[in-house]
Amino acid sequence: MGVRLYYTTVTASREVKSQQAEVMRILESKNIQYELIDISADGALRNEMRTKSGNPNAVPPQIFNEDQYCGGYMMFSEAVEEDTVEKFLKLA
Repeated sequence: MGVRLYYTTVTASREVKSQQAEVMRILESKNIQYELIDISADGALRNEMRTKSGNPNAVPPQIFNEDQYCGGYMMFSEAVEEDTVEKFLKLA
């Protein structure tokens, strides 16, 4: 599909919930299609996210274009501020 967003539906962290919601809202506002991958559904998906990102402690949201790692929330947020979201997502 292209852009993949690793997220979780099960978290006690308000920060994670807020960050995930913001990423989804911004992607939708820019009409960027993305696939949601819920790591809470399967521990193997969490391990996959961490392996692909190169960070054994990575927490959602983590963003990829196919299997290419784009970054986490902070990097996405910086791209939004700099108006370089398409470049960040490797779409441009």
